[in-house]
Amino acid sequence: MRTAVIGCVLLALGAASVAVGILPLADALELWGRIWPVLLFVLAITVVTELAAEAGLFRFIAERTARWGRGRAWLLWLLVVAFATLSTIFLSLDTTAVLLTPVVIVLARHAGLNPLPFALTTVWLANTASMLLPVSNLTNLLAQHQLGGLSPLGFAAMTWAPALVCVVVPAAAIFLVARRSLLLRYEPDASAPVTDRPLFACSAIVVALLLPALVSGVAVWIPAVCAALILAAVFAVRRREVLRASLVPFSLLVLASGLLFVMAAAHALGLGTALAAVSGTGESPRELLRLAGVGAFGANAINNLPAYLALEPVAGSPLRLIALLIGVNAGPLITPWASLATLLWHRRLTAMGVALSWRRYALLGVVVAPATVALAVLALVLVTHGAS
Repeated sequence: MRTAVIGCVLLALGAASVAVGILPLADALELWGRIWPVLLFVLAITVVTELAAEAGLFRFIAERTARWGRGRAWLLWLLVVAFATLSTIFLSLDTTAVLLTPVVIVLARHAGLNPLPFALTTVWLANTASMLLPVSNLTNLLAQHQLGGLSPLGFAAMTWAPALVCVVVPAAAIFLVARRSLLLRYEPDASAPVTDRPLFACSAIVVALLLPALVSGVAVWIPAVCAALILAAVFAVRRREVLRASLVPFSLLVLASGLLFVMAAAHALGLGTALAAVSGTGESPRELLRLAGVGAFGANAINNLPAYLALEPVAGSPLRLIALLIGVNAGPLITPWASLATLLWHRRLTAMGVALSWRRYALLGVVVAPATVALAVLALVLVTHGAS
């Protein structure tokens, strides 16, 4: 509810800026033409993942994961790392934060293990593993537009090296901090039966077909909407009660829209000029680190989405744009409001009775976020210079 209220206030401010002439109507319409496919994708992919979870798909995967762990906590954790990474890459960071978090908490509890290292893995990788593909993060989808509609494979060709660093560094940090909890053995519980096999099979097939469709080069909202409509039709036949308005993340969409229009108005008032002075203009390693650092600071100070929007106009080149993405995607590990995914993750954590100190979270993030951002930028520089 609070998210929706904040979003409505931001939208009202954006509308007021158009009404008084701060943000020209033509610019506002151009911005809307750019962001509606992004918002529609978020809506559709959220519906797909919520319905797939209702069908038992993610619980089934979690149970198989527990079996594959062979009683070793460290191996089970590595499987969670892999699952969180793939979920973030193909289904977006919000999907990982919302749906994988309860799965890994249940998984850890059933195995008699401390759930915090597993929960921390999901939220950190939800943010940092969102570098590889346009669908992984809202910021990536916006950057893809700025890069002239670059194909998913073309996008991955530019981001693969920093994306790899952004997975390895946070995962290594979690293992070092939680190694005592992760060097134990466990006994996996018996698997729960699938209650509706046709529904489960349909969900599994739709998700399996959706993954390659998202990297096929077709506008990502098209396969996501098709998948959502197919699953909604199947649920309408077999479990109509599941189809409720809360499946659609209205508050998230309103907040994202409000942030976008407010940042556009701020740029019209000269924000871009001020940011250019602190973010630099060059492509040297130092300048790229500077831009990524400003992006990471902005993400933790306000939120990664408005931080990206504020800095996008001063990026100025594809290489600098990727450096900016590193900052706003891998940097939001310190404050709880740094990304919407982190807020959604904490809400699920609280609902499941898992206590987390924000002070400890912030202290870990203060160490890991700068290291991840810096090493990812250096990887980008090395690969770029090697290619040239």
